[in-house]
Amino acid sequence: MRGFVTRKGKAWYIVTEQARDEAAGTRRRRWHSGYRTKKEAEAALVSLMSRLQQGTYVEPNKTSLGAFLEEWLTTIRPTVRDTTWSSYDAEVRKHVIPRLGDTRLQALTPGDLNGLYADLLKKGRRDGRGGLSFKTVRYIHMIVRRALETAVRWNLLVRNPASLADPPRFRGRRPEMRTWTAEQAGAFLQATEADPLHTVWVLAATTGMRRGELLGLRWSDVDLKNRRLSIQRSLVAAGYETSFTEPKTARGRRSVVIDSRTASILKEHRRAQLEDRLALGEAYQDQGLVLCRPDGLPIHPDALTKAFIKAVKASGLPRIRLHDLRHTYATLALQAGIHPKVVSERLGHASVAFTLDTYSHAVPAMEAQAAEIMASYLWGSQSAAAP
Repeated sequence: MRGFVTRKGKAWYIVTEQARDEAAGTRRRRWHSGYRTKKEAEAALVSLMSRLQQGTYVEPNKTSLGAFLEEWLTTIRPTVRDTTWSSYDAEVRKHVIPRLGDTRLQALTPGDLNGLYADLLKKGRRDGRGGLSFKTVRYIHMIVRRALETAVRWNLLVRNPASLADPPRFRGRRPEMRTWTAEQAGAFLQATEADPLHTVWVLAATTGMRRGELLGLRWSDVDLKNRRLSIQRSLVAAGYETSFTEPKTARGRRSVVIDSRTASILKEHRRAQLEDRLALGEAYQDQGLVLCRPDGLPIHPDALTKAFIKAVKASGLPRIRLHDLRHTYATLALQAGIHPKVVSERLGHASVAFTLDTYSHAVPAMEAQAAEIMASYLWGSQSAAAP
């Protein structure tokens, strides 16, 4: 490519020419903006040719941010989980496109994005009752940054303005984790013995499995003889639709040993499930699920959450979320002296460090226990008699 400057009317222009098309015997020309003086045009030409040689030149484009995001959402749909795509789609359409959709993509600035984040924090809720949480706005920032990174790869942008923006930082204390004591967890399991979902609550409390992992468990993943569960997939929901997905990480795919009492409860659950299947006959839609509706179909994750809230309320125990049963399991396991690596592996965490950081509130009890154990090694029974 070559270029030159020329005057047209009262303005100066840069003209670039592609290599000659031998078949047509012509060159393709492109005119770039208007400059007030020849000196300005020549300086711009030098800059343009330098960017062309460095591969950082981007063709001027009038595509709006909204139009680009629409195309981006369509493009990434086959590459991400259904739940992830639904979440991206919802946040972009509810919060980004209505505010910045008409902005030209190549004119978008970090300041525009900072303004978006500030507006969402102040009055982002659609019901008009205030702003979105810091966590939600940072999530929206992550989506926008990922989308604009694609625009850079597609040679629509020179750089990603989201990488230069300032997303809000979390302010204030994080919500306190709610867990039950061992006595409270045991009382809940006892209070729900007649609950059709009792087996779900038992597995959640004794293994720390996630909601989706519980609902995705198949009988082919259960080895009752050796009391072992193989966690291979998870049930996720995108609106009313559900689907089974593989764990996001390699550690999420794991094997978990269960205790003998939980194994007995699973055996009884299996027997009752077979009776339901015989009673319904052809109406039973067998998908091989351990935990399912009476007709064999998957339990919607949201329905399970609502059932747990109802069961906790009926039990009279302190209210916690279904996910807090997982936190309860981890906390009690660490306080009981189970090695953190074992707890981390059973939970499917990325690392032991993450487990200890998440459940740091359980560490003081572990330290006190360790101190007593070391004292017993050093002084034996004398440590108990010390003042």
